[in-house]
Amino acid sequence: MTTTVHPGDSLSRRQKLIYILVLGLLTALGPFTIDLYLPAFPIIGEEFAVSATAVQLTLTATTIGFAAGQLVVGPFSDKFGRRMPLILATALHVLASIGAAMSTDITMLGVFRVLQGVGAAGGGVVAMAMVRDLFGGYQLVRMLSRMALVNGMAPILAPVVGSQLLGIMDWPGIFWFLAGYGALVVVAASVFIIETLPPEKRKSDGVSVADRYKAVFSDRIFVGTLFVGGLNFAALFTYLSASTFLFQNTFGFTPQQYGYLFAVNSIGVVVGVQVASRIMRHTGPQWVIAWATVAQVAAAAAMIICDQLGLGLWGVIVPLWFFICATGFMFPSVQVLGLARNGKQAGTAASLLGAATFGFAGLITPVVGFMGVTTATPMAIVMGGSILLAMAALWFIVRPRMVPSI
Repeated sequence: MTTTVHPGDSLSRRQKLIYILVLGLLTALGPFTIDLYLPAFPIIGEEFAVSATAVQLTLTATTIGFAAGQLVVGPFSDKFGRRMPLILATALHVLASIGAAMSTDITMLGVFRVLQGVGAAGGGVVAMAMVRDLFGGYQLVRMLSRMALVNGMAPILAPVVGSQLLGIMDWPGIFWFLAGYGALVVVAASVFIIETLPPEKRKSDGVSVADRYKAVFSDRIFVGTLFVGGLNFAALFTYLSASTFLFQNTFGFTPQQYGYLFAVNSIGVVVGVQVASRIMRHTGPQWVIAWATVAQVAAAAAMIICDQLGLGLWGVIVPLWFFICATGFMFPSVQVLGLARNGKQAGTAASLLGAATFGFAGLITPVVGFMGVTTATPMAIVMGGSILLAMAALWFIVRPRMVPSI
């Protein structure tokens, strides 16, 4: 006779599938909110008569809102439960999406993009916290890997969907689509998601929000993981924000061709996440991160060299695919390394991971806009530089050899 150690161990295969689907929708809401309108950047710039940098700043506004929202939603969910913060935040997202669709200038759009980010924050942070509530051990690794697959693919698939939407509607239609998506998430969460943090677990230890933050920040491994995860996503986001101008303006892609390129790159994320989840059966996530960062730096260097040698489109997209594949290896490894030792404050830990992810992206991404996106070199420099900083955080803060077994 065996004892159920974690609540999720008693779920049937069908119940686990439902959780994967619904929590996947929640996790994807944030990346879709941020990236769905990327193919519309040139169109928005022309309509509002503003520069590419001004349009990119609306992306930065969303990532900052997303980071700030997670810092509120995560600890709130640790104290008051998971479902209600999730539903309230997503309802705000729906309203902000409607406001963005009705924007008449770039400032108005920027304001509603911040609010969209705050509202979308509930999905990602609460989904990760719910998984940590339900699972432990290798089951936690498997579930977080599946969430990471969604979280990694969504930023890449979103422009594909956005480019197709632009073929049948004007750019405000993208935000109407997001409003509908948010409403669907509210309904799905209300119907299918049960409360995974019962009242007795919220109040049993009397721990305050400040105590939860103190607990996670006192964990050296977690602090290092914040930097690693944030800088990895900043590198990916640099590509996401710059590539729409690089491939459409420099290489002459249509929005639809740009979307197809993202579809091909999404295969790299799938490969990376799936292989990483299997490697972590017998190898610590810190070592997966160590090798992935080496591959990313090599791919970024290859992009710079090929671009400077004038090798054209193929000299950019081939090493870029390998960079994105290595990014896929990073996603589940960062989540497992960051959450495995913080079960008692899973919401707070998940919120900080999310805040770091989008906070670093919001701070670093505009650098490419200021450098210019007429060639692939500035994009590759920022991507490679971000990963070099992530490597430093891994080896000097996390210190892989000192990480205990998960």
